[in-house]
Amino acid sequence: MISQLGRYEVIGELGQGAMGIVYKAKDPLIDRVVAIKTINLGLALDEKEEYEGRFYQEAKAAGRLNHPNIVTIYDVGKSGDVAYIAMEFLQGRELRDIMNDGKLLPVDQVLDIAAQVAQGLAYAHEHDIVHRDVKPSNIMLVRDGHVKITDFGIARMASSAVHTQTGMVLGSPKYMSPEQVMGKAIDQRSDIFSLGVMLYEMLTGQAPFNGENVNAIMYQTLNAVPVPPSTLNPAAPEMVNFIVAKALAKKLDDRYLNAKDFAADLRACRDTLPRSGKQIDVSPAGGEKKLPDAISITGSKEASDEEAKPAVTAGLSQAFDSAAATMRLAALTATNEDVDELSKTFKMERPSAEAIKLAAPVVKAVRSPVPSAPPRRAEPPPRPGGGNFLLIIIVLLVLLGIVTIFVF
Repeated sequence: MISQLGRYEVIGELGQGAMGIVYKAKDPLIDRVVAIKTINLGLALDEKEEYEGRFYQEAKAAGRLNHPNIVTIYDVGKSGDVAYIAMEFLQGRELRDIMNDGKLLPVDQVLDIAAQVAQGLAYAHEHDIVHRDVKPSNIMLVRDGHVKITDFGIARMASSAVHTQTGMVLGSPKYMSPEQVMGKAIDQRSDIFSLGVMLYEMLTGQAPFNGENVNAIMYQTLNAVPVPPSTLNPAAPEMVNFIVAKALAKKLDDRYLNAKDFAADLRACRDTLPRSGKQIDVSPAGGEKKLPDAISITGSKEASDEEAKPAVTAGLSQAFDSAAATMRLAALTATNEDVDELSKTFKMERPSAEAIKLAAPVVKAVRSPVPSAPPRRAEPPPRPGGGNFLLIIIVLLVLLGIVTIFVF
C-alpha cells in the first residue's frame, strides 16, 4: 500500500472503487481526515486518455456541487501514474450493504432516503449534471439518516470535454433507464428512472427488472411493467404505487419531468405515514448487525410467534387488486392526463365512475390498521305477524277458560 499521495498521508485502504482504490488519508495542512479516490493511469494510451478524462470530469462535476446530499470534493491531483481526488470522509454505510442485510426498511425511512437522493439529484440537474449511475452502492447513509450521493465518475455535463459515443452504454444494467439501454441521448429523467428502480427495490426487496443475464435485464427494462410495490409489501401505501409507476414510465414524457417534483411527492407520501422512530444502523462494521424493526417481505416484524400473529393477518385482502386500486385513486385525485398516463403504464382501462363508487368500501376496509372481526351471520327476519298471532291465541285461551268457569 502506498503511504503518500501528494501532500496527503495515507492511513489505510477503504475499498475498491469503480475505477481504482479508495484510501483513508490525512491532510496535514489542516489536520483533516479525507477519503482519497484514485485511478491507475498505467494503461494503454487510448484507455489512459479516456479514463483520465472521465476521472477529472468527476472532480470537476462534483466539485461544482455544494449540497447537503452530495459528497464534497476538496482537491484533485496526480502522483506519478496515479490520479486522485480528495473528498469528504463519510462515516457510514453504503445503502447496498444495508439492503444486503436481507431485511426491508420501514416504508417511511425508505421514502425519506429516496426523497433525499431526489433532492441531491435535483440540485445536480439544475447545474446541468446528470449522474448516469444512480444505484445503492453510490448512496451513503451517515449519522441521523442523512444521505450522500457519491461517484459522479460517468456524469455527463453539458460543458464537458469528454463525450460519450452514441450507442455506448454506461451504468449498471439493473438500474439503467430504457434510453440508456438503447444507447440514446439522456437527460435528468434517466436519473429519475434509476432512482425509481432503487426505490422499488428498497420497498420490495427485489429489483423490478431482473434476469439471468444482462440481455434479459435489458429486455425487461424495455418491455416489462413490474407489479405495484404494495403487492409485495403490504406496508407500502397505495400512493407509493402511483409514484413508482410514474418514475418507471417507459416514455420520457410520461415520467417525472424533474427530480424536485419526485422529491415533493415522496415527502408528501412519507408525511401520511406514522414514523417508525428507529434509526438505521449505519456503523461501518458489518458482521451480524441487524436493522432495528426491519419489516420482512411478508409484512411481519421480527418478534415472537405470539407477537407476529397480528402482523401476519393485518395485510391486504387477497381479493384486493392494488393496480386497479391505484387507478381508482388516480381517477379520484389526479388530472385526466395523469390518469391516462397511468392507464397506459398499467395497460388497464380507465375506471368508470360506477366502479370507483362500488370499490370505495373495499378500499376503506383494506386501509384499516387492525383487521376487523369476522362479520356476524345475519339473523333471518321475523315472519310478518308471527308475534301478534301467538298473542291472539293466548288471549283467546284465557277468555275461553273464564267462560268455562262461569258456565259450569
